[in-house]
Amino acid sequence: MSKDKNKNAILKKDYERVIMPTYAPANFVPKKALGSEVWDQNNKHYIDLGGGIAVNCLGHSNPDLLSVLHTQSKKIWHTSNFFINKPAIELAKSLTDSTFADKVFFSNSGSEANETAIKIARRFYFKTNIKKTEIVSFTNSFHGRSLLNIALGDSETFKEGFGPLPELILKAKFNDLNSVKEIISKNTAAIIIEPIQGESGIQPATKSFLKGLREICNKHSVLLIFDEIQSGIGRTGSLYAYMKYGVIPDILTTAKGLGGGLPIGATLVTNKLAESLETGTHGSTFGGNPLVCAVANKVLEKVNNPELLEKIIKKEKILVNGLEKISSKYKCFSEIRSAGLWIGCDLKRVGEVKTLLDFCYKEGVIAVSAGSSTLRIAPALNIAEEEITTALERLEKAINKFES
Repeated sequence: MSKDKNKNAILKKDYERVIMPTYAPANFVPKKALGSEVWDQNNKHYIDLGGGIAVNCLGHSNPDLLSVLHTQSKKIWHTSNFFINKPAIELAKSLTDSTFADKVFFSNSGSEANETAIKIARRFYFKTNIKKTEIVSFTNSFHGRSLLNIALGDSETFKEGFGPLPELILKAKFNDLNSVKEIISKNTAAIIIEPIQGESGIQPATKSFLKGLREICNKHSVLLIFDEIQSGIGRTGSLYAYMKYGVIPDILTTAKGLGGGLPIGATLVTNKLAESLETGTHGSTFGGNPLVCAVANKVLEKVNNPELLEKIIKKEKILVNGLEKISSKYKCFSEIRSAGLWIGCDLKRVGEVKTLLDFCYKEGVIAVSAGSSTLRIAPALNIAEEEITTALERLEKAINKFES
């Protein structure tokens, strides 16, 4: 057993030796996973409430996704964008049939999808001979880690040492329409917003705020971009959060759960905006590759199912009720916010979420953080109720030790 105990430590040392130190990984190394269950190098068992940060929307090694992956892998993996591939067309059809959009651009991540959205917005006004280049984003926002996306985001830590950053990006206060009205001008091309902010701890925009943004955009001929990288693909109990709000954007970005664990991003637009990008104006070597698109289309088929979406709301209630009981007993959370199977629990002990996560891992439950003080929960959408019960029992043990 002592030899087994070293497996995680040995792999972590190898990791530190050969991989750039941009992350602070856990002390255990997953070896295999199935559904919402994970086993590490020592065969220790975990219930996964983190879902790869809202990526593994149908759990690990989902048999239906594996079947599609296996079938497509025997046909064709990659062709480049010199050629049409059928799985990309089928996925684009599924996305446009299910949303407001008419056309899709495929990339490999949420960051790329957001970059594409901003390029489309600026190019649209360029094509119409109107000088509009400013972009409005919001306080506490997160849109990715590329240079443009850290400029759009609100973390000074993410920006430090990477300047000069892209310019003409203005910040408004989240959920404050007056702050938007104060900075919008004839030069504003687009407003980009997460309908529910993920990295800041599952902070939802109010319905009146998003409706107000839509009205402002209509009045000033400004494009409204919804970043639904985390909130999309059933996470909130609707296929996309905009459907719950009843506010339709001009551009929507999606990624994370769309691939069910494989890398993909997509930017959804109307025909009017799609015309802004002509041949050669934008591209992605791996974007829309047939292997990932085939799997993503199966993800969409399984998630965009009324029965599954209804169960998400039921499971949300079970999780939130359990978390509230734990908090009532241990006085550990100052606030619990939820949007479907996407929950943020603010710790009263500010800045100590990593310590809590270490206790969680020891007790066999996986969660993730949002900032330094929020426990973020984003399990597979098809997690079983008995797995939620087990996870809550383990989480309570972790919090008992954390608060001792």
